[in-house]
Amino acid sequence: MTTLKILALTACTAFLSSGSFSDSRCSNSTTADRAALIQSASLTPTVLTAKGNKIQVALLLDTSNSMDGLIDQAKSRLWNIVNTLTTLKYNGQASQIEIALYEYGNDGIRDENYIHQVTPLTQDLDLVSEKLFALRTNGGSEYCGAVIRDASNNLNWDGNEKSMKLIYIAGNEAFDQGKINYKEVISNTKSKNIYTNTIFCGSREEGIQTFWQNGATLGGGKYFNIDSDKRVIYIETPYDVRISECNTKLNDTYIYYGSHGSEYKLKQAAQDRNAEVQSVSNYVERTVAKSRKNAYNNDHWDLVDKAEKDASFISTVKDDALPSELKGKSKEEIKKAVAIKSAERGKIQKEIEELSRKRQEYIDTEMKKRGNPDSDDLGKAIEKSILEQAKASGYTSK
Repeated sequence: MTTLKILALTACTAFLSSGSFSDSRCSNSTTADRAALIQSASLTPTVLTAKGNKIQVALLLDTSNSMDGLIDQAKSRLWNIVNTLTTLKYNGQASQIEIALYEYGNDGIRDENYIHQVTPLTQDLDLVSEKLFALRTNGGSEYCGAVIRDASNNLNWDGNEKSMKLIYIAGNEAFDQGKINYKEVISNTKSKNIYTNTIFCGSREEGIQTFWQNGATLGGGKYFNIDSDKRVIYIETPYDVRISECNTKLNDTYIYYGSHGSEYKLKQAAQDRNAEVQSVSNYVERTVAKSRKNAYNNDHWDLVDKAEKDASFISTVKDDALPSELKGKSKEEIKKAVAIKSAERGKIQKEIEELSRKRQEYIDTEMKKRGNPDSDDLGKAIEKSILEQAKASGYTSK
Protein backbone atom coordinates (compact mmCIF):
# COMPACT_ATOMS: atom_id res chain seq x y z
CA MET A 1 0.00 0.00 0.00
CA THR A 2 1.46 3.39 -0.94
CA THR A 3 2.15 6.11 1.63
CA LEU A 4 -0.51 8.29 0.03
CA LYS A 5 -3.13 5.57 0.33
CA ILE A 6 -2.26 4.91 3.99
CA LEU A 7 -2.69 8.62 4.63
CA ALA A 8 -5.99 8.47 2.77
CA LEU A 9 -7.26 5.76 5.11
CA THR A 10 -6.26 7.70 8.20
CA ALA A 11 -7.58 11.00 6.89
CA CYS A 12 -10.86 9.56 5.66
CA THR A 13 -11.55 7.99 9.04
CA ALA A 14 -10.87 11.26 10.84
CA PHE A 15 -12.97 13.37 8.51
CA LEU A 16 -15.86 10.91 8.42
CA SER A 17 -16.08 10.96 12.19
CA SER A 18 -16.14 14.76 12.16
CA GLY A 19 -18.79 14.85 9.42
CA SER A 20 -16.70 17.14 7.21
CA PHE A 21 -15.89 14.69 4.42
CA SER A 22 -17.20 15.85 1.05
CA ASP A 23 -19.38 13.62 -1.10
CA SER A 24 -17.42 12.29 -4.07
CA ARG A 25 -20.22 10.49 -5.81
CA CYS A 26 -21.17 11.99 -9.15
CA SER A 27 -24.74 10.95 -8.40
CA ASN A 28 -26.55 10.94 -5.05
CA SER A 29 -24.50 9.55 -2.18
CA THR A 30 -25.33 7.63 0.98
CA THR A 31 -23.52 7.07 4.27
CA ALA A 32 -22.60 3.63 3.00
CA ASP A 33 -21.08 5.17 -0.13
CA ARG A 34 -18.95 7.45 2.00
CA ALA A 35 -17.81 4.61 4.18
CA ALA A 36 -16.92 2.64 1.06
CA LEU A 37 -14.52 5.43 0.12
CA ILE A 38 -12.25 4.38 2.98
CA GLN A 39 -12.08 0.92 1.44
CA SER A 40 -11.56 2.27 -2.09
CA ALA A 41 -8.56 4.33 -0.99
CA SER A 42 -6.65 1.10 -0.55
CA LEU A 43 -8.27 -0.96 -3.27
CA THR A 44 -8.34 1.44 -6.24
CA PRO A 45 -5.62 0.15 -8.59
CA THR A 46 -2.82 2.47 -9.61
CA VAL A 47 -2.42 2.88 -13.37
CA LEU A 48 0.72 0.96 -14.31
CA THR A 49 2.93 3.07 -16.53
CA ALA A 50 5.77 1.45 -18.44
CA LYS A 51 8.96 2.99 -17.10
CA GLY A 52 10.46 5.32 -19.68
CA ASN A 53 7.83 4.33 -22.23
CA LYS A 54 5.93 7.09 -24.02
CA ILE A 55 3.46 7.70 -26.81
CA GLN A 56 4.34 11.02 -28.40
CA VAL A 57 2.22 12.73 -31.04
CA ALA A 58 3.04 15.95 -32.88
CA LEU A 59 0.13 17.66 -34.67
CA LEU A 60 1.26 19.90 -37.55
CA LEU A 61 -1.69 21.99 -38.72
CA ASP A 62 -1.94 24.27 -41.72
CA THR A 63 -3.31 27.63 -40.52
CA SER A 64 -3.48 29.38 -43.89
CA ASN A 65 -6.67 31.15 -44.96
CA SER A 66 -8.62 28.14 -46.18
CA MET A 67 -8.06 25.98 -43.09
CA ASP A 68 -10.67 27.22 -40.61
CA GLY A 69 -12.55 23.94 -40.96
CA LEU A 70 -9.42 21.93 -40.20
CA ILE A 71 -8.75 23.90 -37.00
CA ASP A 72 -12.37 23.49 -35.93
CA GLN A 73 -12.13 19.73 -36.44
CA ALA A 74 -8.93 19.67 -34.38
CA LYS A 75 -10.69 21.48 -31.54
CA SER A 76 -13.57 19.03 -31.75
CA ARG A 77 -11.40 15.93 -31.82
CA LEU A 78 -8.48 16.72 -29.49
CA TRP A 79 -9.88 14.79 -26.54
CA ASN A 80 -11.06 11.92 -28.70
CA ILE A 81 -7.48 11.56 -29.96
CA VAL A 82 -6.14 11.66 -26.40
CA ASN A 83 -8.61 9.00 -25.29
CA THR A 84 -7.60 6.75 -28.19
CA LEU A 85 -3.98 7.04 -27.05
CA THR A 86 -4.86 6.18 -23.44
CA THR A 87 -6.35 2.83 -24.51
CA LEU A 88 -2.94 1.63 -25.72
CA LYS A 89 -0.77 -0.63 -23.60
CA TYR A 90 2.66 -2.17 -24.04
CA ASN A 91 3.12 -5.48 -22.22
CA GLY A 92 -0.02 -4.69 -20.26
CA GLN A 93 1.20 -1.30 -19.09
CA ALA A 94 -0.06 2.16 -20.02
CA SER A 95 2.37 4.64 -21.54
CA GLN A 96 2.85 8.31 -20.72
CA ILE A 97 1.08 10.47 -23.31
CA GLU A 98 2.64 13.65 -24.71
CA ILE A 99 1.22 15.98 -27.37
CA ALA A 100 2.95 18.73 -29.36
CA LEU A 101 1.32 21.33 -31.56
CA TYR A 102 2.70 23.20 -34.58
CA GLU A 103 1.12 25.64 -37.00
CA TYR A 104 2.51 26.39 -40.43
CA GLY A 105 1.59 28.26 -43.61
CA ASN A 106 0.43 31.43 -41.85
CA ASP A 107 1.66 34.86 -42.99
CA GLY A 108 1.44 36.10 -39.41
CA ILE A 109 4.27 33.79 -38.32
CA ARG A 110 7.62 35.55 -38.15
CA ASP A 111 9.69 32.78 -39.67
CA GLU A 112 11.07 32.48 -43.19
CA ASN A 113 9.27 29.15 -43.55
CA TYR A 114 6.11 30.31 -41.72
CA ILE A 115 6.55 27.74 -38.93
CA HIS A 116 5.61 28.10 -35.27
CA GLN A 117 6.03 25.54 -32.50
CA VAL A 118 2.88 26.28 -30.51
CA THR A 119 3.63 23.80 -27.71
CA PRO A 120 6.48 21.33 -27.11
CA LEU A 121 5.79 17.67 -26.41
CA THR A 122 3.97 17.92 -23.10
CA GLN A 123 1.56 16.28 -20.68
CA ASP A 124 0.07 19.71 -19.97
CA LEU A 125 -2.99 19.06 -22.08
CA ASP A 126 -4.75 22.17 -20.80
CA LEU A 127 -1.91 24.14 -22.42
CA VAL A 128 -2.35 22.25 -25.71
CA SER A 129 -6.09 22.93 -25.63
CA GLU A 130 -5.60 26.59 -24.76
CA LYS A 131 -3.17 27.15 -27.63
CA LEU A 132 -5.25 25.14 -30.09
CA PHE A 133 -8.33 27.26 -29.39
CA ALA A 134 -6.23 30.41 -29.84
CA LEU A 135 -5.10 29.50 -33.38
CA ARG A 136 -6.21 31.86 -36.15
CA THR A 137 -5.89 31.38 -39.90
CA ASN A 138 -4.18 33.77 -42.30
CA GLY A 139 -2.95 33.56 -45.89
CA GLY A 140 0.49 32.07 -46.39
CA SER A 141 2.81 29.57 -48.01
CA GLU A 142 2.74 25.99 -46.79
CA TYR A 143 6.14 24.30 -46.57
CA CYS A 144 5.57 20.74 -45.36
CA GLY A 145 9.20 19.66 -45.55
CA ALA A 146 10.29 22.59 -43.39
CA VAL A 147 7.74 22.04 -40.61
CA ILE A 148 8.42 18.30 -40.46
CA ARG A 149 12.15 19.01 -40.21
CA ASP A 150 11.56 21.44 -37.36
CA ALA A 151 9.34 19.00 -35.48
CA SER A 152 11.79 16.15 -36.02
CA ASN A 153 14.84 18.13 -34.88
CA ASN A 154 13.48 20.42 -32.18
CA LEU A 155 10.97 18.37 -30.20
CA ASN A 156 12.17 16.29 -27.26
CA TRP A 157 11.54 12.88 -28.78
CA ASP A 158 12.02 9.92 -26.47
CA GLY A 159 15.02 7.65 -27.05
CA ASN A 160 13.31 4.48 -25.85
CA GLU A 161 12.91 2.15 -28.83
CA LYS A 162 9.60 0.89 -27.40
CA SER A 163 8.12 4.38 -27.33
CA MET A 164 5.74 5.23 -30.18
CA LYS A 165 6.54 8.52 -31.93
CA LEU A 166 4.13 9.91 -34.51
CA ILE A 167 3.87 13.04 -36.64
CA TYR A 168 0.54 14.05 -38.19
CA ILE A 169 0.66 16.81 -40.78
CA ALA A 170 -2.57 18.18 -42.27
CA GLY A 171 -3.02 20.71 -45.08
CA ASN A 172 -4.33 21.32 -48.57
CA GLU A 173 -1.46 22.57 -50.75
CA ALA A 174 1.22 20.65 -52.64
CA PHE A 175 3.44 18.68 -50.27
CA ASP A 176 6.67 19.55 -52.09
CA GLN A 177 6.53 23.35 -51.75
CA GLY A 178 9.49 25.26 -50.35
CA LYS A 179 13.27 24.90 -50.42
CA ILE A 180 13.43 21.97 -48.01
CA ASN A 181 13.37 18.55 -49.70
CA TYR A 182 10.57 16.66 -47.94
CA LYS A 183 11.94 13.29 -49.09
CA GLU A 184 15.26 13.79 -47.32
CA VAL A 185 13.57 15.22 -44.23
CA ILE A 186 11.08 12.38 -43.87
CA SER A 187 13.76 9.74 -44.46
CA ASN A 188 15.87 11.28 -41.70
CA THR A 189 12.83 11.46 -39.44
CA LYS A 190 12.02 7.80 -39.99
CA SER A 191 15.62 6.87 -39.12
CA LYS A 192 14.81 8.18 -35.62
CA ASN A 193 11.78 5.85 -35.45
CA ILE A 194 9.44 8.82 -35.85
CA TYR A 195 6.66 7.97 -38.29
CA THR A 196 5.08 10.60 -40.52
CA ASN A 197 1.36 10.45 -41.31
CA THR A 198 -0.22 12.81 -43.83
CA ILE A 199 -3.78 14.13 -43.99
CA PHE A 200 -4.77 15.95 -47.17
CA CYS A 201 -7.76 18.27 -46.98
CA GLY A 202 -9.34 17.54 -50.35
CA SER A 203 -9.94 14.65 -52.71
CA ARG A 204 -7.91 11.49 -52.37
CA GLU A 205 -6.67 11.70 -55.95
CA GLU A 206 -5.50 15.30 -55.59
CA GLY A 207 -3.60 14.37 -52.43
CA ILE A 208 -1.86 11.59 -54.30
CA GLN A 209 -0.97 13.88 -57.21
CA THR A 210 0.43 16.54 -54.87
CA PHE A 211 2.70 14.05 -53.03
CA TRP A 212 0.86 13.72 -49.71
CA GLN A 213 0.60 9.96 -50.15
CA ASN A 214 4.29 9.79 -51.07
CA GLY A 215 5.18 11.63 -47.86
CA ALA A 216 3.34 9.04 -45.77
CA THR A 217 4.85 6.14 -47.70
CA LEU A 218 8.38 7.45 -47.15
CA GLY A 219 7.61 8.13 -43.50
CA GLY A 220 6.26 4.66 -42.73
CA GLY A 221 2.90 6.21 -41.86
CA LYS A 222 -0.61 6.42 -43.27
CA TYR A 223 -2.10 8.69 -45.89
CA PHE A 224 -5.64 10.01 -45.47
CA ASN A 225 -7.83 12.56 -47.14
CA ILE A 226 -10.63 14.40 -45.38
CA ASP A 227 -13.25 17.03 -46.03
CA SER A 228 -11.98 19.73 -43.67
CA ASP A 229 -15.16 21.77 -44.13
CA LYS A 230 -17.36 18.94 -42.96
CA ARG A 231 -19.01 19.51 -39.60
CA VAL A 232 -18.12 16.89 -37.01
CA ILE A 233 -21.09 14.66 -36.20
CA TYR A 234 -21.57 13.78 -32.55
CA ILE A 235 -23.52 10.92 -31.05
CA GLU A 236 -25.17 11.83 -27.77
CA THR A 237 -25.56 9.03 -25.25
CA PRO A 238 -27.59 8.35 -22.08
CA TYR A 239 -24.33 8.57 -20.08
CA ASP A 240 -23.26 12.08 -21.07
CA VAL A 241 -25.03 13.94 -18.27
CA ARG A 242 -23.63 11.72 -15.53
CA ILE A 243 -20.10 11.97 -16.90
CA SER A 244 -20.45 15.75 -17.09
CA GLU A 245 -21.54 15.82 -13.44
CA CYS A 246 -18.43 13.83 -12.59
CA ASN A 247 -16.28 16.54 -14.16
CA THR A 248 -17.45 19.09 -11.60
CA LYS A 249 -16.64 16.68 -8.78
CA LEU A 250 -13.28 15.86 -10.35
CA ASN A 251 -12.27 19.52 -10.52
CA ASP A 252 -12.99 19.86 -6.81
CA THR A 253 -10.22 17.36 -6.03
CA TYR A 254 -7.47 19.66 -7.34
CA ILE A 255 -5.43 21.64 -4.79
CA TYR A 256 -3.22 24.20 -6.47
CA TYR A 257 0.21 25.23 -5.25
CA GLY A 258 2.98 27.55 -6.37
CA SER A 259 3.09 31.15 -7.55
CA HIS A 260 1.03 30.37 -10.64
CA GLY A 261 -1.07 27.51 -9.26
CA SER A 262 -4.29 29.50 -9.10
CA GLU A 263 -3.82 30.53 -12.76
CA TYR A 264 -3.48 26.90 -13.82
CA LYS A 265 -6.64 26.04 -11.89
CA LEU A 266 -8.49 28.77 -13.79
CA LYS A 267 -7.06 27.49 -17.07
CA GLN A 268 -8.46 24.04 -16.27
CA ALA A 269 -11.95 25.56 -15.98
CA ALA A 270 -11.42 27.65 -19.12
CA GLN A 271 -10.57 24.57 -21.19
CA ASP A 272 -13.65 22.83 -19.81
CA ARG A 273 -15.67 25.73 -21.20
CA ASN A 274 -13.88 25.59 -24.56
CA ALA A 275 -14.70 21.90 -24.87
CA GLU A 276 -18.31 22.48 -23.89
CA VAL A 277 -18.71 25.25 -26.49
CA GLN A 278 -17.75 22.75 -29.20
CA SER A 279 -20.36 20.23 -28.06
CA VAL A 280 -21.62 18.22 -25.11
CA SER A 281 -19.84 15.18 -26.57
CA ASN A 282 -16.53 17.04 -26.71
CA TYR A 283 -16.96 18.11 -23.07
CA VAL A 284 -17.59 14.49 -22.12
CA GLU A 285 -14.52 13.33 -24.06
CA ARG A 286 -12.43 15.87 -22.16
CA THR A 287 -13.81 14.62 -18.86
CA VAL A 288 -12.88 11.06 -19.78
CA ALA A 289 -9.36 12.19 -20.73
CA LYS A 290 -9.03 14.02 -17.41
CA SER A 291 -9.78 10.80 -15.56
CA ARG A 292 -6.76 9.01 -17.06
CA LYS A 293 -3.51 9.57 -15.19
CA ASN A 294 -1.16 8.59 -17.99
CA ALA A 295 -2.54 11.42 -20.14
CA TYR A 296 -3.81 14.15 -17.83
CA ASN A 297 -1.22 14.88 -15.17
CA ASN A 298 -0.80 18.24 -13.45
CA ASP A 299 1.99 17.71 -10.95
CA HIS A 300 3.35 21.15 -11.92
CA TRP A 301 0.44 22.83 -10.10
CA ASP A 302 -1.71 20.24 -8.32
CA LEU A 303 -0.67 18.92 -4.88
CA VAL A 304 -2.46 15.59 -5.37
CA ASP A 305 -0.58 14.72 -8.56
CA LYS A 306 2.66 16.11 -7.12
CA ALA A 307 2.38 14.07 -3.91
CA GLU A 308 1.75 10.91 -5.92
CA LYS A 309 4.89 11.57 -7.94
CA ASP A 310 7.01 12.77 -4.99
CA ALA A 311 5.80 11.71 -1.53
CA SER A 312 8.35 13.96 0.19
CA PHE A 313 7.20 17.15 -1.53
CA ILE A 314 4.57 18.11 1.04
CA SER A 315 7.18 18.00 3.79
CA THR A 316 9.18 20.67 1.99
CA VAL A 317 6.51 22.88 0.42
CA LYS A 318 6.53 26.44 1.76
CA ASP A 319 3.47 28.00 3.33
CA ASP A 320 3.33 30.87 0.84
CA ALA A 321 3.06 28.35 -2.01
CA LEU A 322 -0.21 26.94 -0.64
CA PRO A 323 -3.81 28.05 -1.23
CA SER A 324 -5.44 30.10 1.53
CA GLU A 325 -7.32 27.14 3.04
CA LEU A 326 -4.04 25.32 3.76
CA LYS A 327 -1.93 28.26 4.89
CA GLY A 328 -0.84 27.94 8.52
CA LYS A 329 -1.68 24.22 8.63
CA SER A 330 0.78 21.65 9.92
CA LYS A 331 2.47 19.27 7.48
CA GLU A 332 0.34 16.42 8.82
CA GLU A 333 -2.86 18.40 8.27
CA ILE A 334 -1.79 19.19 4.70
CA LYS A 335 -0.96 15.54 4.04
CA LYS A 336 -4.38 14.49 5.35
CA ALA A 337 -6.14 17.06 3.13
CA VAL A 338 -4.22 15.87 0.07
CA ALA A 339 -4.86 12.21 0.90
CA ILE A 340 -8.60 12.82 1.16
CA LYS A 341 -8.67 14.54 -2.22
CA SER A 342 -6.63 11.69 -3.68
CA ALA A 343 -9.15 9.13 -2.42
CA GLU A 344 -12.05 11.19 -3.78
CA ARG A 345 -10.35 11.51 -7.15
CA GLY A 346 -9.72 7.78 -7.42
CA LYS A 347 -13.37 7.04 -6.76
CA ILE A 348 -14.55 9.59 -9.31
CA GLN A 349 -12.08 8.36 -11.92
CA LYS A 350 -13.33 4.82 -11.44
CA GLU A 351 -16.93 5.90 -11.98
CA ILE A 352 -16.00 7.89 -15.09
CA GLU A 353 -14.16 4.86 -16.47
CA GLU A 354 -17.21 2.65 -15.99
CA LEU A 355 -19.55 5.20 -17.55
CA SER A 356 -17.10 5.79 -20.40
CA ARG A 357 -17.03 2.10 -21.26
CA LYS A 358 -20.84 1.98 -21.46
CA ARG A 359 -20.87 5.21 -23.46
CA GLN A 360 -18.40 3.84 -26.01
CA GLU A 361 -20.42 0.64 -26.40
CA TYR A 362 -23.49 2.79 -27.12
CA ILE A 363 -21.57 4.90 -29.68
CA ASP A 364 -20.16 1.81 -31.43
CA THR A 365 -23.66 0.38 -31.78
CA GLU A 366 -25.01 3.66 -33.18
CA MET A 367 -22.08 3.97 -35.59
CA LYS A 368 -22.87 0.55 -37.04
CA LYS A 369 -26.49 1.57 -37.53
CA ARG A 370 -25.49 4.80 -39.29
CA GLY A 371 -22.75 3.28 -41.45
CA ASN A 372 -19.93 5.42 -40.00
CA PRO A 373 -21.11 8.78 -41.45
CA ASP A 374 -18.32 10.71 -39.69
CA SER A 375 -15.43 8.51 -40.75
CA ASP A 376 -13.54 11.09 -42.82
CA ASP A 377 -12.87 13.92 -40.36
CA LEU A 378 -9.47 14.73 -38.85
CA GLY A 379 -10.06 12.93 -35.56
CA LYS A 380 -11.28 9.72 -37.13
CA ALA A 381 -8.35 9.65 -39.55
CA ILE A 382 -5.88 10.03 -36.69
CA GLU A 383 -7.73 7.52 -34.50
CA LYS A 384 -7.69 4.88 -37.24
CA SER A 385 -3.99 5.28 -37.98
CA ILE A 386 -3.01 5.32 -34.29
CA LEU A 387 -4.66 1.95 -33.73
CA GLU A 388 -3.09 0.45 -36.87
CA GLN A 389 0.41 1.71 -36.05
CA ALA A 390 0.08 0.73 -32.41
CA LYS A 391 -0.68 -2.84 -33.39
CA ALA A 392 2.34 -2.91 -35.70
CA SER A 393 4.52 -1.57 -32.86
CA GLY A 394 3.47 -4.24 -30.38
CA TYR A 395 0.86 -2.22 -28.49
CA THR A 396 -2.59 -3.51 -27.63
CA SER A 397 -5.82 -1.55 -27.30
CA LYS A 398 -8.10 -2.45 -24.42
